[in-house]
Amino acid sequence: MSDKPSVLFVCVHNAGRSQMAAGWLRHLAGDTVEVRSAGSAPAETVNPAAVQAMREVGIDITDQTPKILEYATAQSSDVIVTMGCGDTCPVFPGKRYEDWKLDDPAGKGVESVRPIRDEIRTRVEQLLTELNPVA
Repeated sequence: MSDKPSVLFVCVHNAGRSQMAAGWLRHLAGDTVEVRSAGSAPAETVNPAAVQAMREVGIDITDQTPKILEYATAQSSDVIVTMGCGDTCPVFPGKRYEDWKLDDPAGKGVESVRPIRDEIRTRVEQLLTELNPVA
């Protein structure tokens, strides 16, 4: 068992918002948090505009692949963040749940994805402060 908290980011396709959130958390938290992301109907690839927007801030998410949301992954996560996309996630007692209302980057160019990326960063920074108040 690990002492570090685990965070699961969930959006339907696991191709945009959840991938950017996971990228930010990995970048900002290093190895202090276990980062997971998944979706109920994963796309085949990560959204290219999300990849480009993250690359602009020095974060490479090209090695990420959309994954199906699995019961066990949700059950073993400490924090579950849905991305305002109407996705459903199993509810387990004792878990922390958040729903971040964010625009969907699907079909948008990088100019439209940048503000979403920046809003996600702000929320991830706040979450990280709450998970590691000493850091």
